[in-house]
Amino acid sequence: NQLPAHLARVEKIIACMPAQCTCCKCGRATHVIGYESSEVLDMKPVEFFVTVIKREKRACAHCIKNGVQTALCAQRLLSKTLFSDAVTVDFVVRKYADAQPLYRQQAMLKRDLGLDVALSTINDAVLRVGELLIPVVDWMQRDLLSGDYIQADETYVGVQTEEKKGKNHTAYFWQYSAPKKGVVFDFRMTRSGEVPREVFKNYTGILQTDGYAAYEKDVGTKGMIHACCMAHARRKFIEAIKINSKAKVVNPALERIVVLMDDLFSIDREAREQNLSLEDRHALRQERAPVIIAELYERLLELKRFAKILPKSKAGMAVAYSLMRWHKLTLFLQHPVIELSTNWAENSMRPIAVGRKNWLHLGSEEAGPKIAALFSIVESCRKLEIPIRKYLMDVLPGLGDRSIQSLAEITP
Repeated sequence: NQLPAHLARVEKIIACMPAQCTCCKCGRATHVIGYESSEVLDMKPVEFFVTVIKREKRACAHCIKNGVQTALCAQRLLSKTLFSDAVTVDFVVRKYADAQPLYRQQAMLKRDLGLDVALSTINDAVLRVGELLIPVVDWMQRDLLSGDYIQADETYVGVQTEEKKGKNHTAYFWQYSAPKKGVVFDFRMTRSGEVPREVFKNYTGILQTDGYAAYEKDVGTKGMIHACCMAHARRKFIEAIKINSKAKVVNPALERIVVLMDDLFSIDREAREQNLSLEDRHALRQERAPVIIAELYERLLELKRFAKILPKSKAGMAVAYSLMRWHKLTLFLQHPVIELSTNWAENSMRPIAVGRKNWLHLGSEEAGPKIAALFSIVESCRKLEIPIRKYLMDVLPGLGDRSIQSLAEITP
């Protein structure tokens, strides 16, 4: 593998042994004629240090009444905190990009530095960053809702509340995103249909989701188009085939449906490999997909009529799921922007799924929106290939003093 060109190079010259510095024939000294080079990725251990901030004070020895002038403070992310901007950003990245809980980071500081800092101090600094980022994420959501295509999904998260002593309340991160745009997480204490109805009440574009019923009714304007995910339909047939395999039953009809769905995905994979534009991908779909779609629909109808497949079986429910949403599953033939699956949105959920196994739950309902903002920025930077540490270090200092209108310029 080629190591990145932007990394600094430190040369380490290995000299020849003394015996190699003398010619074995004539006994004269040999000369360096070049080097055999190789490169390895190296590192320095993290080095913590204390920055002593000294603000210069000046006064006139002759004009005592003029008082003392003190140098202005450099702009910091959090003015009253034990941590520098770099350390605060490191806490954020380690937790929300690498799923490393704050209590583990606290333990590392004590182990490596002998610094016994309260967990609440670290937590307050991190949540303050999330609070500062909420208005930025609001602009990101406005940008998404003003566009023509959004993928939506949701996942659960436990929240500690006073009402449920000894038991977490099940809350949800609702996620909205689109290819080549940012990712927005919206924290809510419920999974009811009220959330998408509120968020998309004025939305006029295309909304693509899984088959969750909350997106089905009274969501968006009359002109909004609701598309569904072919990958979710495919998964249901995969589940049916697995159950048949355990029972040592082979159903070629189910396997043929999966093959046909795979053929559809292969069209888009070919478009990605060739780096085709949406228009060119649409042309490729129009050329190959209609024949596959026609056979797929006929196969589904045949399975529905097949007496040996019970409606409540996995196979029966897979067929019913696809036929019930057939129009929404095939809208990609009419609209080039629609992806075959919502994998773009689902992939953005992984940091939360991994995080749940590490930090387990949120400490309070009030922390939810701040954590949603942190996830939004971290995941947007990952998707858009923006260095997250550099972004936060550039944007956060002085963020609280910026006007709301100027925040649109600094979203990922």
